[in-house]
Amino acid sequence: MHGVKSTPMTAIHKHYEFEGCSTAKSPRLDKFLVEIDCGLTRSQIKRLIESKDITINNHSTTVNYKLKNGDVIDVCIPQVVESYIKPVAMDLSVLYEDSHLIVIDKPAGLVVHPAPGHLDDTLVNGLLAHCVDLSGVGGVLRPGIVHRLDKDTSGVLVVSKTDETHHALVTLFQERDLTREYVALVSPCPKQQEGVFETQYGRHPIHRKKFSSLVEDGKTAITHYKIEQSFGKKAAMIRCRLDTGRTHQIRVHCADHKTPVLGDAVYGYRQREPLLQKIDKILGRQALHAQLLAFVHPQTGMDMRFSSPIPHDMQQAIAILGSEEFLR
Repeated sequence: MHGVKSTPMTAIHKHYEFEGCSTAKSPRLDKFLVEIDCGLTRSQIKRLIESKDITINNHSTTVNYKLKNGDVIDVCIPQVVESYIKPVAMDLSVLYEDSHLIVIDKPAGLVVHPAPGHLDDTLVNGLLAHCVDLSGVGGVLRPGIVHRLDKDTSGVLVVSKTDETHHALVTLFQERDLTREYVALVSPCPKQQEGVFETQYGRHPIHRKKFSSLVEDGKTAITHYKIEQSFGKKAAMIRCRLDTGRTHQIRVHCADHKTPVLGDAVYGYRQREPLLQKIDKILGRQALHAQLLAFVHPQTGMDMRFSSPIPHDMQQAIAILGSEEFLR
């Protein structure tokens, strides 16, 4: 067990002295700060190290620095600054809200966070207009986006309102201590009724804007799937439960296992079947919906469970897949 002395200095400074074992068994700096619950997520720690706001013995350092006995760690957390993001009134579908967090049923087509091309029409813009009790997360006054859904993926999304709740929710996601289930329409139908995709995961070796589960080295990605309804051999509705939450994970896992999500312009392929072409046109996006999110509320300890009905465009697609014309 590693020892640590903590001495509060100011509201934005933290001071630690590492008391540990030999260098060979010493933890990395970022892992150590997470383990002692310094109030920061690993991604925030990384940013602060890169900006030289976390130092070792008054010197800049790196994320993978191995701590030595007697090392003095100084953490400077920047003051919360006003957000550059513009609040924009939106008709948000709020499933739940309290002073700690808010749960949204996100429609397809809505970008979660501002990016080039989407600076004032995102979920964050809408949340800034809707919520009056948001605190700073990571030094910036903005909603605490704990997880994201792709622009064209619909469904349940939780957002933290406070730093404390943000850190707690991040821990839930990192430790996989919650339930996330998605519904997807895929073609062709998977060969097995249910199974697990457990792979390495990373950037595609050639197409750097895409991801792949066929890489030789990467992070672990785990998707559990089960066929909810089959439409012959040509298509199926599957339920996916995530153990990990890599970018595009379900879409990539399905595509790499030869059963891509319908309507997926990035990882799918051009349909030859006329009715599948019709479905792609109706959807105009990947047929992927975050239907269920369940977790223990980090502040109240209550069991929280939120679900979202399958959206209209996917219902239309299901009706076509179940028609006699498609099944014959």
